[in-house]
Order: sequence, then structure tokens, then C-alpha cells
Amino acid sequence: MRRSHAAATKQFLVPQRGRRYGGGRAPLGRRAGSCWLRIVSAEVDKAGGRLWEGTASADTHVPRSVPRPQLRGVLDWTAPNVAYRAELREYISVPPVTSGTPALGQDITLPDSWWAELKSALGAHATVPTGREAVHQNWVDRNLRRFFGIDPIRVRETTTGHAHLHWAYLTRAPLVRLDWENWGRLPVGYDLGVLHAYSLTAPATAARIRREFSHVLDTDAGRAGELVALGQRLQACSPGHPPSPRPARRPPGRAPHRHPRPHARAA
Repeated sequence: MRRSHAAATKQFLVPQRGRRYGGGRAPLGRRAGSCWLRIVSAEVDKAGGRLWEGTASADTHVPRSVPRPQLRGVLDWTAPNVAYRAELREYISVPPVTSGTPALGQDITLPDSWWAELKSALGAHATVPTGREAVHQNWVDRNLRRFFGIDPIRVRETTTGHAHLHWAYLTRAPLVRLDWENWGRLPVGYDLGVLHAYSLTAPATAARIRREFSHVLDTDAGRAGELVALGQRLQACSPGHPPSPRPARRPPGRAPHRHPRPHARAA
């Protein structure tokens, strides 16, 4: 992955600078001049699909009124049995609200304008038509009884959303939403349910979310979407998954390769 990252910087004619994030089997990202360069890999027969195409499809279909890093270019290439994708994106200098964790450890102070920007961005994104499904009914059917001991619900109202709306993917003012590989159709209230779950250790911030978005979270559809979001957070607490914040457990009140030269295409 490190050699792949270095090869991509040469193709894009950008320098490497700063520390690396990720690596191994996980995506590897690093600042590259005025951009951010991210590498993902998969076995050749598993490359492609929703997560592989997420960043590029967001750049094409999600309106610019939704604040996000602009995609500068994409490289695709293969080595023996492995496919690689490099994404060159705008570097966002505003830091995320949290670093290294999706959850808040304490309450934060964000200006009223930040909350207004988040509300506007969610509203603009909700109107985007897409066939991408970020949350599937069959997950609900399999898992709600497991986590809550209740019969599965039928998700009747969906919207287009981010699917990973947590504090490590939201910057401080001005607001920018990061990491777009998962976006797609999901239950109304799901994104806000995720953000609220990751705020339960910061009660004033959690209360602000419920106040700002009561028009969604206090509806039947919003409560159903939040329940699904909490179920997926509980799955993340299960053995074999990285931990989620503890309050989320309570329902709501190879060997190195020599790589061929990658071929660039425009984003």
C-alpha cells in the first residue's frame, strides 16, 4: 500500500507530506501538497461496487451546496490478484470535531451557523435521487430481534444520506462532511440517530441534536430510523468489531508486489 501510494503521487504529480493514516488492509490516506491522496485495495474479483465507487459517485451526483472535499482525480490499476484505486481530493485544513474516534468525549461548543449549515446540507442531500442502498431492509429483518428483542419493523420512509454521520467526519466551522464511500438511501432519521448515538457521552450536545432536529427525530419515521441506527451501533459493539461508545448500548430515551504503472483518468 505504501508503494502504491508513492506510485500514485508520481502519476498525479503531487508531493507526499505529513503522517500516513491507515494501511495494511485498510485504506491508506496522506496529505499530498494541497490535496489528500487515499488508496484502497481489494482482491480483483471483489473490487468495484458501492463502497469502491462511493467517493466518485458523490462527486458526480451530490450538489455542491453539500459541503465536501472536491475530487481532483482517480487512478485505477491492478497487480497480481489485487486491484487498487487512488483518489486525489481537496485537502480540508479545518480539523474534524474529533480525531481518531467517532464519538464525543465531552460537550463541544459550535456556533449556531454550524448547526444551520448541517441542517441545510442534510436537506439538500436528502433530495438526491440514487439507486445506492446504504441500509438494507434485510439487515433490519435479521438483527432487530437480536439487539432489541422486538419484531423487525418495516422501513417505510427513506431518504438519501451519508450513512457515517459522526464527529470524525464533520469538521468544525465552517462545516465540511468527510468520507463519502457509504452514502446512499437509508431510513429517515438514520443519520441523525448515528450522530446522536455518538454524542451520548456529551449530554448537552446530544440534547442540541434532538432540539435542532426534532422535526425528524420526533416523528414515527425518524424514531424507526434511529432505532435501526442504534441497532447497527450495537452490532459495532459485538465481538470482532471495534467498540462504539458505551451509552449506545441503551436504546434511546501478502507479500509485496511490483505494481504496473497506473493509468489515470479524469474524475
